[in-house]
Amino acid sequence: MKKYLLFMAVVGSSYGQRFDSKVREDFFAGFAGDNARLERGMKTCEQALAANPKDPSALVWHGGGLYYQSGIAYRNGDIATGAKLRRQGTQEMNDAVALAPDSLQTRVPRGAILLASSRFVDDATARPLLETSVADYEKAMDLEKDFRPNASVHARGELIGGLADGYRRLGNTEKSRELLQRLVRELPGSPYEKQATRWLADLAAVGKQERFCLGCHVATASR
Repeated sequence: MKKYLLFMAVVGSSYGQRFDSKVREDFFAGFAGDNARLERGMKTCEQALAANPKDPSALVWHGGGLYYQSGIAYRNGDIATGAKLRRQGTQEMNDAVALAPDSLQTRVPRGAILLASSRFVDDATARPLLETSVADYEKAMDLEKDFRPNASVHARGELIGGLADGYRRLGNTEKSRELLQRLVRELPGSPYEKQATRWLADLAAVGKQERFCLGCHVATASR
């Protein structure tokens, strides 16, 4: 069994907060092990989807919940249920992005989940997850440029750092370095500058399990 980390902190940033403001704290608590909060978050999504089956924000969060639950099933040895939940969760997240491809509220959750889970599978399985995650983060970077000056340090650090991490894992160290250097320039004096400086000192030594995310909502499940 392998553990994977599930994090979605950038969604809780200063970026456009609509449906996610109703559910994110329940999901963060649920991913940290509070099953009652996770159930409440899932129920809120299901109520929204009953009213509008094509609500992209509700769909991506619900898909993320299913993806998390698949890890629980795998951990408990229920491979069939784990595989079913993983497929359904992935499909819901993909459908959400297809419905709202130009939304931070779909791109960031899917990208964050796939980046996190990619650490705990073999390289062949991880690569397509990383490619999708990087594409989502690149799109999010483009979408947030219009209101970047008003974004919090946390929001900017998590997004740029996550993208640098994704490129690093894909073997594109040049692009990863470029993004880490950007953090050093744009967020001086922040924990993100410190983390970026540490990684830049010896990027090749950063391990597969190490993540750039700082102070984000993290949960563990087994696979």
